Amino acid sequence: MSEPLVIVGNGMAAAKLVEELSQTALGRYAIAVIGEEPRLAYNRVLLSSVLAGEAESHEIELKPASWWRERGVTLKYGARATGLDVGRRELQIENDENVAFSRLVLATGSLPLRLPVPGADLPGVHTFRDSRDTDVLLALAAKKGRVVVVGGGLLGLEAAYGLARAGAKVTLLHLMDRLMERQLDAPAAALLKSLVARKGIEVLLNASTASIHGEGRVEGVELADGRRLAADAVIFAAGIRPNVTLAKEAGLAVNRGIVVDDAMQTSAPGIFALGECAEHRGTCYGLVEPAYEQARVLARHLAGRKAAYGGSVVSTNLKVSGVSVFSAGDFMGAEGSEAMVLNDARRGIYKKLVVADGRLTGAVLIGETQDALWYRDLIRNREPIASIRTAMMFGRAAARPQAA
Repeated sequence: MSEPLVIVGNGMAAAKLVEELSQTALGRYAIAVIGEEPRLAYNRVLLSSVLAGEAESHEIELKPASWWRERGVTLKYGARATGLDVGRRELQIENDENVAFSRLVLATGSLPLRLPVPGADLPGVHTFRDSRDTDVLLALAAKKGRVVVVGGGLLGLEAAYGLARAGAKVTLLHLMDRLMERQLDAPAAALLKSLVARKGIEVLLNASTASIHGEGRVEGVELADGRRLAADAVIFAAGIRPNVTLAKEAGLAVNRGIVVDDAMQTSAPGIFALGECAEHRGTCYGLVEPAYEQARVLARHLAGRKAAYGGSVVSTNLKVSGVSVFSAGDFMGAEGSEAMVLNDARRGIYKKLVVADGRLTGAVLIGETQDALWYRDLIRNREPIASIRTAMMFGRAAARPQAA
């Protein structure tokens, strides 16, 4: 008989794990996916496209219902897991019977942060994290009111772009001195700010939110420097935290995320975690690619093969507010490294390649990112670049004749 394997969470990490298991361990497990969101797994990265009216909600689904059926997967979505009994090997589901398992995978993702400021609980204050949030923001954007988005990272920029495209008047607040400071250096962030401003979004940097005010609902935002901004709604998009509640209450080892080893196993045998909720060697990755790499390793491990996850080279390769953005590796440049830079603000293009010890160690691209994956692979594989150094800035096609 097939071994019962339960996956908690029906997001991108869970879908990737099922896809990998269908190729490596078909028939070995009776797989059940338990998800709180009331829909099939979808591409969370594309939520802003739905908000902006560039895609329909059903178009961002990762796999159709038939794909799951053909692989014998039991899907139970719109179901919240409320408890985990490690000893009895049972998962408790809200308003439902318990689900028994032999092995269990926690893919519970992350939760949006709400700033602890006065007025944060007023009606009209929202978050932007999942499809349910998107539905709320679509209704909000239809009113074409004044919206303040708090947070100048990826989530905040995407929320601002989607709302502006839908007709809202948007002001974006960011605490730091540049946008996406974890993924971009100062010149790249400055160019991104100018490109975002061209789309009708007001960007305020070094802006600390002190309070949200209003009588019965949101009327405005007050900054720490005393400035007041009128607003009909406020969107918190200032970060995420791993969703570890289920694991912590079950007694599993938890730091910032659910602690896992190189096989993605938690402190309890036969119970695993992956994606944004997992902490591996002290790191929680809030990106899709590390989650997919973890899913490949875990699928091989569950298939009885040797596999170990050694960590990921973090890279970002997305359209941010309609602007192509890529960064990877040590893009700031450690001591002893050197940088090659191409900056064409008029055309909206910025490229920075960081080199150390004859290898590419980091890269930032704005606007022109068609060679992003090539740069990423050069960084990951630590390939010598002496033969392509002079042409590398102009992309793979330009560098290929030199390498021949």
